[in-house]
Amino acid sequence: MNRAVSVPLQGEIKKGRASLIGGIAVAIGVMGLWWVGARDLGYAGLAPMIPGAILATAIGAWIRIADL
Repeated sequence: MNRAVSVPLQGEIKKGRASLIGGIAVAIGVMGLWWVGARDLGYAGLAPMIPGAILATAIGAWIRIADL
């Protein structure tokens, strides 16, 4: 029987500034693309921007976390 041995990780996660800036830049880009797409499809107002803001925040956070 093969058992996986649990070895504690050594060191620490470096939370670099580049991943933070990259996540913010990606979130701004996603929101910009969402806004342009909504505008071209004829949607106006705050209602179509709320899902875009949620999506942009989620993708920006994902990029930030994945880059750690």
